Amino acid sequence: FSLKERLSMFRSVVKGRHNVEVEGFDCLLVDYMKEKKAVGLIRGLRAVSDFEYELQLALMNRRLDSTVETVFLMPSEEYSFITSTIVKEAASYGGDVSSLVPKLVVRSLQKKFRTGKHCAIGV
Repeated sequence: FSLKERLSMFRSVVKGRHNVEVEGFDCLLVDYMKEKKAVGLIRGLRAVSDFEYELQLALMNRRLDSTVETVFLMPSEEYSFITSTIVKEAASYGGDVSSLVPKLVVRSLQKKFRTGKHCAIGV
């Protein structure tokens, strides 16, 4: 999905939650944080490979702005395998991703992937 499409979906999903804002930006994250007067980041970690990458990002952000703090959160085990790539691939082949993403996202994925892809079983 394009940035515009993703922002629209996010806004729809959180509509009515007055303590949530959805915005896109096209600059360094630390610059965006300064603009918003933000003091910290919350990032999710699913696996060790996530930690290695996220640690590098956190250290670079801190190098760019020493006041930036990053907090890492881990998901429950039932969601630890989920990535946007896995969800998109499953949806592209007609897989049921309704337990992984909001209904609006399921509908958007179904609309995007109406290509008739089918898995050839036993070939």
